[in-house]
Amino acid sequence: MMTLSRRIILQGLLASVATTAWAQPSQNGVPAPNPFRFEEVVRRARELAGAPYEVAPGQLPEPLNTLSFDDYRDIRFRPERALLGSGGGQYRMQLFHLGFLYQRPVTVNILRDGVPTPVPYQRELFNYGRNKIERPLPVNLGFAGFRLHYPINSPKVFDEIIAFLGASYFRFLGSDQKYGLSARGLAINVEGGDAEEFPNFREFWIQMPTAGADRVTIYALLDSPSVAGAYRFVLYPSRETTLEVTATLFPRQTIASLGLAPLTSMFYQGENDQKRTDDFRPELHDSDGLLMHSGAGEWIWRPLRNPTKKTISSFSDNNPRGFGLMQRDRVFENYQDLEAHYHQRPGYWVEPIGDWGEGRIELAEIPTKDETHDNIVAYWEPNRAFEAGQEINVSYRLRSVAAISGMHPGGKVINTYQAPPRASGSNAPSDPTHRRFIIDFAGGDLGYYQADPDQVQLVPSLSNGKITHSFIMPNEHTDGFRVAMDVKLEPGQSTDLRAFLRAGNRTLTETWTYPWSVE
Repeated sequence: MMTLSRRIILQGLLASVATTAWAQPSQNGVPAPNPFRFEEVVRRARELAGAPYEVAPGQLPEPLNTLSFDDYRDIRFRPERALLGSGGGQYRMQLFHLGFLYQRPVTVNILRDGVPTPVPYQRELFNYGRNKIERPLPVNLGFAGFRLHYPINSPKVFDEIIAFLGASYFRFLGSDQKYGLSARGLAINVEGGDAEEFPNFREFWIQMPTAGADRVTIYALLDSPSVAGAYRFVLYPSRETTLEVTATLFPRQTIASLGLAPLTSMFYQGENDQKRTDDFRPELHDSDGLLMHSGAGEWIWRPLRNPTKKTISSFSDNNPRGFGLMQRDRVFENYQDLEAHYHQRPGYWVEPIGDWGEGRIELAEIPTKDETHDNIVAYWEPNRAFEAGQEINVSYRLRSVAAISGMHPGGKVINTYQAPPRASGSNAPSDPTHRRFIIDFAGGDLGYYQADPDQVQLVPSLSNGKITHSFIMPNEHTDGFRVAMDVKLEPGQSTDLRAFLRAGNRTLTETWTYPWSVE
């Protein structure tokens, strides 16, 4: 009874404070609610950018500051205490506890009738498992983040559909999808290695969904040494869930490398980049390629790699139509993983809203020795630098993509292989300056040309070196075509390869592109 009474009093007090802060007198002198809107988050971000950046607060109370991974994983939110259900809607919210990697508290508010009410920390919200919490934790402790549940796969089951946890990272799902890659609010100085900056979402506001609501709105306040920002996320659950993102950013200082709509993923091993590992699983990746739709209308596919050193690939463009990290390979047998479900992990597709101007899609590939590290980053970087005091507005849609067939009507790259261009049966040592690249194209109208394959032509090109031999042949197993290019480079040289298929003047496929270098 004492705990219950204290909780009711505390919630009532917080609601009272929040209501008072957002009330304004009406004409008859009676306070009337002043609804909380996105403009208020923008105002807070603008004021935040005008003040010095607040460094991370001190250590968390013991034992939260010393939890191991297993200790932290043992702390679970109690599903029966989920929030948001009182509005009659189909969304439920659970909170993440602080500890382990998540040392920076965030404030989570619920918006009811336009009035924000902070969610106070309560021990009763969590099951601590084997962890022993000897002393009471403060009610203003905060949380590490939150997640929303929604009956996306079954009317009777509330499945996790979106989660915000750590820095500005978030993930979301469509039907029958499993978590893989992540999106981020902002990327700063990815090319700078150790100097990369990771902004944090420090406060959230979640709109209480009403009965029958098919969407939910989330506001977030972002902060970092270089920039403050206001974000609005509108979530539309579906087979391929869509997230509409609106952001207003205020730099504190000049930012030379600002990555918008960043995506982060993992690529350890695939058919195009095989490693000698003592593992029964043939492929290990959350995403296997970067797909781009240029402002000029060209579709481009760039397979991902696990390089020996960090590499940055840039694709210049003007007003891009879209880009994303995709998981094209959906065949379970190519992964053989019953736990990670790599074949069910979604791709995220970014579709700009409005004029993004001149810039480049950048792809960062970082070496990794296992599958536990996110080593792939893709984002849009405008050509211009941003100065302190500027206001930057950006909007885009994010979609969790499962099937690739609907992305564009042309033929698609479904496999990339590489090998030494040895003659059949030869045991001679391979020449490291000579390499064969094999690409399978399928889909679109390629099946139509199986009866007359001579009409299909390979259009290859490269930025350096020379193509010593190339060929194209129909592939009845894919109802498409297989092509190969033998490329010769001098030691120390690098090149960017490109290839697509056409019939006469008609382009049949997207453009495959791939970098190669000789050490």
